[in-house]
Amino acid sequence: MGYRVGNRTAVIAVLALLVLPMQAKADDRLARFEGGIGVVPARVGGVANTVRGTGPGGQPWVISRLSVDVRTDGRISVDGRGLLLAGGDNIGFNGGQTVRARLFCGAAPFDSDQAVPLEENGDFRIEGNLVGALPNPCDRPVLLIINVPATGNPAWFAAGIPKL
Repeated sequence: MGYRVGNRTAVIAVLALLVLPMQAKADDRLARFEGGIGVVPARVGGVANTVRGTGPGGQPWVISRLSVDVRTDGRISVDGRGLLLAGGDNIGFNGGQTVRARLFCGAAPFDSDQAVPLEENGDFRIEGNLVGALPNPCDRPVLLIINVPATGNPAWFAAGIPKL
C-alpha cells in the first residue's frame, strides 16, 4: 500500500505550511541575549562603570540567569532570575527595585514599555515592546536591565550576553 502522487504532494504541502512559519519567526529576530553580567559600580580613574551613557547601580548586583529575545517589530521577551544585591547592608535582597529592559543599537537607546517589580528572589519577566523605531540590523546590540527611579536617571543592574 503506497502513496499516490497526489497524496505525496499533499503531504509535502502540509509540511511546507508547518515549516515556513517557523522559518519566518526565526528570521524576524533582531537580537538575542543568553546569560547575564551583574554590575560592579567601580570607578577607574574617576570614571564610573557607565555603559553607553547609563550609569551603574550604587551597589554590586548579581544575576543568575538572563534570556532575552528582541524581534524586528519591537517585541521583547525577557526572563530574568536572581537579580539581587551583591553588597551593602541589603546583600541578597532585591532592593525593592522595579526594572525594565533597555536595548542599544549603536548609541541609540530603546526602553521597554513595561516595567516590573523584582520578586523577592530577584526573578522577573518582561513581555512588551521597545519604544521607538528599531533599526534593522541593530548595530553592536547591548541589553541592560535598568531600574525605574522616582526621580533622576535610571541605573543599570545587569547586562545581557549577546548570542551570536
